[in-house]
Amino acid sequence: MAAGKAYQLRIELQEIEPRIWRTLRVPGSITLARLHKIFQIVFDWTDTHLHEFTIGGTHYGIPDPDFDEIKIVRETGVTLEEVLTPSIERFLYSYDFGDGWEHEIQIERIVTMQPDEPRILCLEGANACPPEDVGGPYSYAKFLKIIGNPKHPEHRATLSWCGGAFDPTGFDLQAVNKRLRRLKV
Repeated sequence: MAAGKAYQLRIELQEIEPRIWRTLRVPGSITLARLHKIFQIVFDWTDTHLHEFTIGGTHYGIPDPDFDEIKIVRETGVTLEEVLTPSIERFLYSYDFGDGWEHEIQIERIVTMQPDEPRILCLEGANACPPEDVGGPYSYAKFLKIIGNPKHPEHRATLSWCGGAFDPTGFDLQAVNKRLRRLKV
């Protein structure tokens, strides 16, 4: 494979403490549809909700004929390098419109990817992603208080709901990259 342009992106979940973020390197030739799949993997989301990218004032995603208040450009076939003009330093990725998860993506740098390097790589990150359907940033803060207090009346039920345990500081870089290697690009 020939060397090509790659973007180093820092993705941070907004309106949440502790800060949850990932730094990725992805090829410029990747489609936005595939980038969505990558974000789902690195944040451990389950891809069970709608999503959208907002880049340079244009909305990209999967158009819904029943919801045409905002023009959505179909994300398949649109590559990252096509939409990231030199003036764009940041863009947004929204996931689960009901919970309202907003991710700000900062373009840290553009590099030349060498032929022997992995096409997609998570370089670093911090903290676990909130459980799916926890209810958004405010509800996640409440969730953390409940699971952090064994005397809270909802403690046991909340832990059961999220699978029995949740470590808000948990992030396994090797596991993320192993899942990324399985992704066909």
